[in-house]
Amino acid sequence: VITRPEMEIGRYHWMYRSSRPHQYHHVPAVRGNISPLGIQGCFECCIKCLGGVPYASLVATILCFSGVALFCGCGHVALTGTVSILEQHFSTTVSDHALLSEVIQLMQYVIYGIASFFFLYGIILLAEGFYTTSAVKELHGEFKTTACGRCISGMFVFLTYVLGVAWLGVFGFSAVPVFMFYNIWSSCEVIKSLQTNVTVPGDQICVDIRQYGIIPWTAVPGRACGPILENICNTNEFYMSYHLFIVACAGAGATVIALIHFLMILSSNWAYLKDASKMQAYQDIKAKEEQELQDIQSRSKEQLNSYT
Repeated sequence: VITRPEMEIGRYHWMYRSSRPHQYHHVPAVRGNISPLGIQGCFECCIKCLGGVPYASLVATILCFSGVALFCGCGHVALTGTVSILEQHFSTTVSDHALLSEVIQLMQYVIYGIASFFFLYGIILLAEGFYTTSAVKELHGEFKTTACGRCISGMFVFLTYVLGVAWLGVFGFSAVPVFMFYNIWSSCEVIKSLQTNVTVPGDQICVDIRQYGIIPWTAVPGRACGPILENICNTNEFYMSYHLFIVACAGAGATVIALIHFLMILSSNWAYLKDASKMQAYQDIKAKEEQELQDIQSRSKEQLNSYT
């Protein structure tokens, strides 16, 4: 005769057929630098630490720091050289380029803020990469993801997207002075090539800075022609400013690439955290079902022992 407790055990086994108690097998000890007490050695600890490093975030952080440093440092010095060239050769009156000097000074202060902000933001994104890597790799340990952590990851995705779009504009804006200096440099190269041909005078080749809108049309002299223009191209201020603007533009492009890289990493990490939260919920439900089944089995055994 089947007793009532045995029927109850059979019913719960049928309802929770997939919830079987785990069977633990003996795992052979790893041979290596392990002490007799089971404490891992230096090599195993180093391997474990290196496995938790977010290398993709680390590469993106280094690229972002390098790009921002090139853009801010070279851009600051190039702007100073540009003001010196304008004051000496294109605008001798202070009132004509006073507004431009104030704008350039304001841009230099903005460069200070950009450098400070991206230094902190890069460190925060790298820390978020460490956090997400730990959350994924230690999913079955004591560390668990939270809704707040997933919201912070989503916020970083949105903020990085906005910054990437903004830096696309900065990259395009940084190409403008490169274009202007290239025009001046190409005009100087034409003047040098015409020196071998006496029939064509080089005085007819001029560069008018006023047409770019950076100084008013009333500025004196406003333009440079022939040998004067060639002398401008031979100055250290022009040479340094031209090449520094090129490096600053390259730094802005590297920053855009770094932000796109960060955006891909953050999107992937957010998806991992979302899957990790579902896995945690499944593990909690499964553990609860197994605990309930063990409680039923223990109560059934107690009832059987009391009947006997």
